[in-house]
Amino acid sequence: MDINCTDKELFYINKVGEAAADLGVETYLVGGFVRDKLLGRNTKDADFVCVGDGIALAHAVAQRFSPAPQVDYFKNFGTAHIRVDREFDLEFVGARKESYQSESRKPAVEPGSIADDQDRRDFTINAMAISLNPDDFGKLVDPFEGQKDLAEKIIRTPLEPAQTFSDDPLRMMRGIRFATQLGFSIEEKTWQGIIDNAHRIRIISQERITDELNKIILAPKPSIGFDLLYKSGLLQLIFPPMVELAGAEYKDGMGHKDNFYHTLQVLDNLSVHTPDLWLRWAAILHDIAKPATKRFEEGHGWTFHGHEAVGGRMVPKIFAKLKLPQNEKMRLVKKLVELHLRPISVTKENITDSAIRRLLFDAGDDFDALMMLCEADITSKNKQKVKRFLENFQLVRQRCKEVEEKDHVRNWQPPITGELIMETFGLSPSKPVGIIKDALKDAMLDGLIPNTYEAAFAFMLEKAASMGILPVK
Repeated sequence: MDINCTDKELFYINKVGEAAADLGVETYLVGGFVRDKLLGRNTKDADFVCVGDGIALAHAVAQRFSPAPQVDYFKNFGTAHIRVDREFDLEFVGARKESYQSESRKPAVEPGSIADDQDRRDFTINAMAISLNPDDFGKLVDPFEGQKDLAEKIIRTPLEPAQTFSDDPLRMMRGIRFATQLGFSIEEKTWQGIIDNAHRIRIISQERITDELNKIILAPKPSIGFDLLYKSGLLQLIFPPMVELAGAEYKDGMGHKDNFYHTLQVLDNLSVHTPDLWLRWAAILHDIAKPATKRFEEGHGWTFHGHEAVGGRMVPKIFAKLKLPQNEKMRLVKKLVELHLRPISVTKENITDSAIRRLLFDAGDDFDALMMLCEADITSKNKQKVKRFLENFQLVRQRCKEVEEKDHVRNWQPPITGELIMETFGLSPSKPVGIIKDALKDAMLDGLIPNTYEAAFAFMLEKAASMGILPVK
């Protein structure tokens, strides 16, 4: 075989080859598995194309395992899937010809040859196949010189780029995603094809677009992908708020930094330290409201006052538009966007215990994630400035550790609940209950009273009395 496989992968491949031979069906190992093995990358699945019935081949393969794994199949699409050893997926499909209508990425499909199937692949590096047929088992079938493009680190379409991208516009994002993940360049004609057909992305569902966007974000250096999306014109169509960050404006000789490329640097900085998709989204969105809050103040320059609060309010809308989850992941991103200026502001307050307690209380379990984002947000080219900021953040971390050990604020719950306030004063849910509860929280965080039930209860009575509210007898 022309590719290096593990013993277990060879075992699975041989099972497929044996089943195909028994059925007399021409069969090939194709696509991403072949590409990744030639690159020496790990894989979790393998795709097989047969000139015939892919579902029948999947059932025949399953019978060669004991016990036979379940075959999941989709008759309308002619595809089937087997999971073996709980860790590896085998996908099967019959070779196909495809033809497209201009308003849809869903093709008309008819049976085809292996050559037809390779013609319909998105890029040359994904159009290679390994024969599993008895007369040339293990031979690489590479009609578009995909192996050469792998060696030269090039993304190129097998057919004319205009046809490839017009047929299925999602391939433009896939090309940028592969370039980002693999560190490859996009061949000139292919790149021009993306620019010329960028408008076609409008026919793709938001879910598919966001799936590719997330894969770019999870790449080792996601800025590569965002820069390509921006320069191709795709980002303007799929994520306009991010494009609004681009550019620097000058007035009276004073300018501000390009917040688009600053954001990409923050994203890369953060990505060095975490693979977490949602922390990376927080990096992308941390300055998203700067265009909306940009003002020029005479004698001072450009300001973005309140961009963290406005940005926090934008997060749920952006997540909804991009069909990202409206759950605790979104709330984490919103919180980090809202709080991303707080640690640096704390350093300017001589780090009082009160400021630290409030930061710990508001950040809660996400304190470390917040500090990681803040440290990634230092993109100055001035090494002394960077050193000073990092030292300040280390000071914040140390002081937070000391205060947390003393006061246990991170997951602090006030000893007086809203229910107890209502019961004590005979109140229904109302604004006065919230005022008393907030006053209690502030008094504890400011160190005015200790975090004990007795002190809190006495403060509650005092605060209520000042509002003309007396306890029920």
